[in-house]
Amino acid sequence: MDYGIFALLPILSTFLLLVLAKQPATIAMPVVYGITLLCTLLVWKVTPVVIAAIALRSLVLSAEILFILFGAILLLNVLRQAGAIATIRQNLLDISGDRRVQVVIIAWLFGSFIEGAAGFGTPAIIGVPLLVAVGFPAMAAVLMALIIQSTPSTFGAVGTPVVVGIQAGISNSPMVDAALQPAGTIPELLRMVTTQAALIHMALGLFLPLILSATLTLGFGDSPSLRPTLSEWKFLLFSGAAFVVPYGLTALLLGPEFPTLIGGMVGLLLVISAVRQGWFPVQRPWDFPPPVAWPESWSSPRRVDEPGVSHALPVWQAWLPYGLIAALLLLTRVDFLPLKGWLQQLALSWPTVLGTPVAIRSTPLYLPPTVFMLVVAIAIGLYRLPRKQIRAALGYSGRQLVAAAVPLTAAIAMAQLFTGTDINQAGLPSMPLYLANQAAQLAGGFWPLFAPVVGAIGAFISGSTTLSNLMFSLFQFGVAEQSDISTSLVLALQTVGASAGNVVCVSNVVAAAATVMFVGREGLLIRKLLLPAAYYLVGASVLGYAAAQV
Repeated sequence: MDYGIFALLPILSTFLLLVLAKQPATIAMPVVYGITLLCTLLVWKVTPVVIAAIALRSLVLSAEILFILFGAILLLNVLRQAGAIATIRQNLLDISGDRRVQVVIIAWLFGSFIEGAAGFGTPAIIGVPLLVAVGFPAMAAVLMALIIQSTPSTFGAVGTPVVVGIQAGISNSPMVDAALQPAGTIPELLRMVTTQAALIHMALGLFLPLILSATLTLGFGDSPSLRPTLSEWKFLLFSGAAFVVPYGLTALLLGPEFPTLIGGMVGLLLVISAVRQGWFPVQRPWDFPPPVAWPESWSSPRRVDEPGVSHALPVWQAWLPYGLIAALLLLTRVDFLPLKGWLQQLALSWPTVLGTPVAIRSTPLYLPPTVFMLVVAIAIGLYRLPRKQIRAALGYSGRQLVAAAVPLTAAIAMAQLFTGTDINQAGLPSMPLYLANQAAQLAGGFWPLFAPVVGAIGAFISGSTTLSNLMFSLFQFGVAEQSDISTSLVLALQTVGASAGNVVCVSNVVAAAATVMFVGREGLLIRKLLLPAAYYLVGASVLGYAAAQV
């Protein structure tokens, strides 16, 4: 019997309800979870106790992500109450009042730097409110922050998708060990994967600032047009190169841990210097229409007004909390310092949940909000914030968190159930592996065209490049071996495709939208993100197939 349609139902129903039926994630994701649950019980024959164990693991993961979201939102609201956001807004406007330049600096470069340090959706959670604070419509801010989740993600969180995702995905496999004999090793394979993935990302990421600008000028101008983007093509390509060149060189010379982090840092320095020196003078300044003319769909249901402040803050003082976040995330993520080990010492572990093979493990102090909360405390002291304003920041942050809790928890629960169906009594592989096996049988020697799609589906469902790599790396390795295609190339296409899927994954969309009270419009956002995600996915497939023919 072909079970493919049942394995596809969670994916199809997610797309149908969010994108076509335009239902908010608050309604759609619980329904999708119910559909997945039925397929899990009736077709995959997963026992109720295993389902309960997976549900408990989902709750822990949801709590972690909501904690990350709360930490980032609370920091933003503390900075808003202190007047720091108003100062940051003015500082960015002083660098350039042009929205195309601002989106490059905040979303593309600062966002990539944060991705390199923390990953797991943190750049969008930080970047979306910052873009709104400098005058972007909420919808535009969310789109910009999610589009850049592509190029940086493979080497995000200090290389976690490669050094954890792919490595753990292919380790302890007799098939891999046999294929790498007599001289090959997994570290050598990972170096090749890192280089090939970086080259693909360089080719595609070079044009991402153009994609960002085109999305703005086509979707958010007085009259939709590509002319404002094409007129600044030199600056936009320079901005792409300013990130991808150091990114690629770092991948080649140092490995998977630092390409995104160094690319973002070097790119920021280069682009801000270029703008200040007037290397690329703006030909035609571009801005959004006046806020009074914005359609309702562009804005949050609730507009947040900046509190009045008695005095302007120095620029360095306003930016200091974000600088501290970047520095502390970096210091706590590198292996040669003891901070990482100290924070990971507190590990909550339940290796056999309810007596099943399902395991739960959490390192709460190592999560990014530990850094966020520390910086919040520093900011409150630095700005001498009164209790009334602290309470206001906490209250608004709590309301934003509550709005995101239901759709986010349901999306994570569905993803965990979908991927956890390998523990079943039907003798079937997990739902994602079942789909992947069917795709491999159909594709044959054309597999490089489809390898990125598998990675993208994994990220769309699981919400993470790392989890997609964990799910599918061994499968991708096996297909490459059977098809006599380079295993390193196919694994590189897996992680590039997962990065493309990261752009539209439901949990990322919900979390980013929640930072500006945009919950309920996830389907609209995903529809608008499909084209940038398709650019990345099709580009990776074509480049991968071409490389396989060489």
